[in-house]
Amino acid sequence: MSKIFEELTREAVNTPKIPCREFINAKLGLTELNEEKSKLAEELSTVYRRESGVFDCQIALCKGTGCHSSGEVALCQKIDEVLKEKGLRDKVNIVETGCRGFCEMGPLVEIFPQHIFYCKVKPENIEDIITKTVMNGQVIEELLFDGIPIAEQIPFYKKQVRRVLKESGHINPENINDSIVHEAYQGFLKATKMTPEDVIAVMKDSGLRGRGGGGFSTGLKWEFTRATPSAKKYIICNADEGDPGAFMDRSLLEGDPHKIIEGMMIAGYAIGADEGYIYVRAEYPLAIHRLEIAIAQCKEFGILGENVLGTGFNFNVKIKQGAGAFVCGEETALISSIEGKRGMPTVKPPFPSTSGLFGKPTSINNVETFANVPLILNKGVAWFRQVGTPKSAGTKVFAMTGKIRNTGLVEVPMGITLREIVFEIGGGLKDGAKFKAAQIGGPSGGCLTEEHLDMPLDYDSLQAAGAMVGSGGLVILDEKTCMVETARYFMSFTQNESCGKCIPCREGTGRMLEIMERIVIGKGKMEDISLLEELAHTIKDASLCGLGKTAPNPVLSTLKYFHEEDLAHINDQRCPAGECASLRIFEIVPELCKGCSKCARVCPNNAITGEIKKPYVIDQEKCIKCGACESACPFNAIKVG
Repeated sequence: MSKIFEELTREAVNTPKIPCREFINAKLGLTELNEEKSKLAEELSTVYRRESGVFDCQIALCKGTGCHSSGEVALCQKIDEVLKEKGLRDKVNIVETGCRGFCEMGPLVEIFPQHIFYCKVKPENIEDIITKTVMNGQVIEELLFDGIPIAEQIPFYKKQVRRVLKESGHINPENINDSIVHEAYQGFLKATKMTPEDVIAVMKDSGLRGRGGGGFSTGLKWEFTRATPSAKKYIICNADEGDPGAFMDRSLLEGDPHKIIEGMMIAGYAIGADEGYIYVRAEYPLAIHRLEIAIAQCKEFGILGENVLGTGFNFNVKIKQGAGAFVCGEETALISSIEGKRGMPTVKPPFPSTSGLFGKPTSINNVETFANVPLILNKGVAWFRQVGTPKSAGTKVFAMTGKIRNTGLVEVPMGITLREIVFEIGGGLKDGAKFKAAQIGGPSGGCLTEEHLDMPLDYDSLQAAGAMVGSGGLVILDEKTCMVETARYFMSFTQNESCGKCIPCREGTGRMLEIMERIVIGKGKMEDISLLEELAHTIKDASLCGLGKTAPNPVLSTLKYFHEEDLAHINDQRCPAGECASLRIFEIVPELCKGCSKCARVCPNNAITGEIKKPYVIDQEKCIKCGACESACPFNAIKVG
């Protein structure tokens, strides 16, 4: 027994394939095993538990895109090298996981069973980690975050409720065994013991709303699609994540692809579909790679294909790589792209639930929505509703970026306040700066200000404030951020990404962008404000698709909450935040200037003159506002106004 177990264990850990079919059957309860095989399967499953007794130690390395790009590969190679040198390679299991979420502190390394969490690890730290922590249980203080050794005790994680992200950052997403041990496909098996109508009823009772932006009832969408008679139906997973600063879908696909596949299978069973597509951006190579591995493993072991797991249900999943057009996040444009056409929205109705992919009834949900589905079926409606609000149940994943101390991926209960996210989970703003605003929902969203810090973040509250949950992008801004320039940036993004099909969006966003560009260089007029509002409401009312209808939101919310900044740009030709280059004024403070001439030497336009050891002067007519003088001055004598 022990020899067989050692061989299976070695193969199970070091390859993504399943070493014995009995393992998956046993964990899913699909077959009765004799005593020997049952024991073997149970022992094998301990390999994939973090506190496994099979190894003396397990080292988990975050291989999300953030940590991967900041040096995870070199760390993994160095760990393998040092372990071999010390004769420990067979005693220590190395697991390359998906995103752990704490992106600001990457690369991240976690040691089990001690649960020691290290941040910003470099290859030169590996020798100490192996010698001190792995071999002797010592904690290396300088690698901890704020001196805290356990991840769950760090404020960033402490207030989160990690459900869809629970396994991401812990399991090996390229090994299906790991997912099976952590209850993958249990929700699907429970669903197949129910009628499709009962599955839909469960989803409606759960209150799960689409996590891609619109917040429409998932169960209701499935019900509409099931009610449409057709011999062929489709499921589509929308992973076309295009919002600036958003990486929720990518991280879920990289860290726990089987959860999304299982969610699609349950949806397929519920509506009567036998085929699904995952529409994912081609610039997500790691997500695509791990999806391909997961799908291949599922096909090999009967989780996808004909007669799935002996249930009589047939289902297959295909990957469609998108070219990165923001408009393809809109469901009808996405469908056109899968069909091989140019990604452009179509008029609704008909809705995809009645006439979607290839003219067949189609249900479309985003990645995070599908990730919630298996949890609801496996753990129940009451469990799902334990967190969130009555009308916005469950959790929401946000990609938190910007001027905040702890950027990263967070999963929090619906209804949490912005203050809790920014100042408790996020650790406040960098360098003690003052909070100014949060741009939520990406280009389709809006701004939240200080007055919204204690407002619950749920679908209805955000809509009332002129914003939206969106897919989950959350950009935190400080007092040095110009809100007029922020609105101009988002309008530029939307205008560039417009498919051009309808005139209100194509021409309207172009005109709005022209006005915003005039304002940020100090050439705006008072009548521009009313013109912006008129254009914005016309675009919202007349655009063909949801992306066009929400395109003016960042400008409208800025006009509403930061109107005085627009007036300063127009009336005073001044940027209060000092961010708009054309409106900045660089002046030398005579009392601070030592006459070193460094500013004059770096000025590209010879706008600075003076004598050595005497205060220098900037000619405002010649100054091109480049900021080179400010960077070069060693005495902080350059004042920017």
